[in-house]
Amino acid sequence: MASPKVSQALKKIASSADKQQGYEALLKDIRSFSTPTALSKDLIAILDAIFDGSLGIVATRSLGVAYVQTLTSVPSNEVKIEVGEYALEKFQSQASSFEEQNAQIRELMATAYEDDEDFLASAKILSGIPLESSQRKVTNEDKVRFWIRITRNYLEVDDTTLAEQYLNKAKNLIYTVDDRDLNLHFNLCQARIQDARRNFLAAAQGYQEISLMPVIAEEERLHTLSMAIKCAVLAPAGPARSRALGRLYKDERASTLEEYSILEKMFLDRLLAPEEVEKFAKGLAPHQLAKTGDGSTVLQRAVIEHNLRGASRLYNNISFEALGLLLGLDGDKAEDTTAKMIEQGRLVGRIDQIERVIWFEGGEATGEKGSGRAEGVVGRELKKWDANVQGLAEEVEKITSELQLRYPDFVAANLVV
Repeated sequence: MASPKVSQALKKIASSADKQQGYEALLKDIRSFSTPTALSKDLIAILDAIFDGSLGIVATRSLGVAYVQTLTSVPSNEVKIEVGEYALEKFQSQASSFEEQNAQIRELMATAYEDDEDFLASAKILSGIPLESSQRKVTNEDKVRFWIRITRNYLEVDDTTLAEQYLNKAKNLIYTVDDRDLNLHFNLCQARIQDARRNFLAAAQGYQEISLMPVIAEEERLHTLSMAIKCAVLAPAGPARSRALGRLYKDERASTLEEYSILEKMFLDRLLAPEEVEKFAKGLAPHQLAKTGDGSTVLQRAVIEHNLRGASRLYNNISFEALGLLLGLDGDKAEDTTAKMIEQGRLVGRIDQIERVIWFEGGEATGEKGSGRAEGVVGRELKKWDANVQGLAEEVEKITSELQLRYPDFVAANLVV
């Protein structure tokens, strides 16, 4: 029920000759006719009067534009949402004639929901905007902007499935968009989705690329660089992660961040202490501390694999039990972890299950499945011995040749054939 002043104004307009002008004047001065508590009901009553006034589609559409402008100027998000929902129902009865107003109302409501931090409702209301229509032309840039806005809202509520659906739509058109800010938001959404899906290597690269963009503030660039380091640390140990850590370690800005200490130790394959890991964990997001299938967290698994690689740099061989003590695992679990890394090509070595000893091979794994399996210990040791003997012989030959050049008489007199 409308307030008395608005009800009286509507009756006066209904009996006037120029109803359109009367409604436009009422909408323009609505705050002088209505109170904040009655504003929602008054705006709904005005909309009902416009649609029930038999004004014709042209006049009704023109008043629809004025109505949206009035609602936009309302400061209360609650009023915008309540009146917006009712307006959408009204416009739905003549959807083809009010597509533009429908889109504007939905955008207005989405902004109100975002201000109230109801990101799920914002995403849902935006997804109802028709982007393919003969009545309303939407450019590729506007489409991408809508999809990225929806993606960001879904990411705020950790719904990566729907976020990725809308980002994939934007992916098909982003190459046609020149707007730098829009491209930045697209790249950031992509990195956040990869991060949430635990594709940490791709996320680290995406965050680092964003951190190099001059269009964002220095503080934000450092923040995204920090996110890149966190993702690189959480990635599975192996040659790919080593390259990612190397790129970040060589970034001069990294030394100013709190994560630099753990980055340096991981890049240099030094063992990590529990206190360092605990301190690093405090800066991680909830999804980065989620538990994996075996009950450990993503961080715990990353640290165990890293320390295993670090141990391979320190020892030629180690027993299952000693390795387990080093990694904080039992002997069988240490063996299982090592076997998986060797099989996946992230560590080069050989496991002697009879003697319960792991033999580490020097050098870097290739990352290809099955490439981490080392040759038998005896064959490997013989090859090392042969290489050492060959090296020694070559050095002796070099010295002999040098002596012949400098002291030919001495060599001729003392050379034993």
